[in-house]
Amino acid sequence: MFTVTYAQLNAWLTAFLWPFVRIAALVATAPAFGHTSVPTRVKIGLAAFATLIVAPTLGAMPQATVFSAAGVWIMVNQFLIGAALGLTMQLVFTAVEMAGSLIGLQMGLGFATFFDPSSNSSAEVIARFLNTIALLAFLAFDGHLQVVNALIASFESVPIGAGVIGATGLRTLVQWGGAIFSAGLLLALPVVIALLVATLSLGILNRAAPQIGVFQVGFPVTLLVGLLLVQLMLPNMIPFFSHLFDMGVDAMERVAGSMR
Repeated sequence: MFTVTYAQLNAWLTAFLWPFVRIAALVATAPAFGHTSVPTRVKIGLAAFATLIVAPTLGAMPQATVFSAAGVWIMVNQFLIGAALGLTMQLVFTAVEMAGSLIGLQMGLGFATFFDPSSNSSAEVIARFLNTIALLAFLAFDGHLQVVNALIASFESVPIGAGVIGATGLRTLVQWGGAIFSAGLLLALPVVIALLVATLSLGILNRAAPQIGVFQVGFPVTLLVGLLLVQLMLPNMIPFFSHLFDMGVDAMERVAGSMR
């Protein structure tokens, strides 16, 4: 007769549940994995499948029951670590959307918005366009596999335990947010400067020849210039996105390493 003791059941639960919480938190927050178009059952199944592969490779678990105070605190820590790692890569796409919003605002398309299911809010057309290009490039460069690899490596840098997450890790995440938003501004800077020059030129033309009617031709001109510049930037955007993804993976490793 097959019997299972409470100690064995607790060991099996801790070996599966604690890694599962960290992996599920990353799946829910990371780009591509956490998109709203991916069903919740698929996310849970993917996290469970990854846990079954990763759990046997982990070392000894802390001596605590799953539903004790220490066990719940460990679970909370694992959730925060996984969410922080997923947010680290998600900031890359947020910076790309910010660059698209700045470009669309300068083009006069700030009013052209539609519902974004990934954030449950309205998003500008150019921002959604750049985000889609970035997401396709992310999948083409195997960024999702690099994220999974960084997650698995985090179990070595931050073993499962009841220790409090260090403030250095959160500070590293905040610094990464500032750095990646600077990269987003650099992405939008060429188009923004060119549109600013076009707007200044239209202002000078309006002063020189008011009969032309700059207010009637201003919007089509800025829109045309902006679309042409975005088209010219597309070949150079893909290598830039690849660089951002590499920076994001490195940032995930730094954030995980500083959370010890």
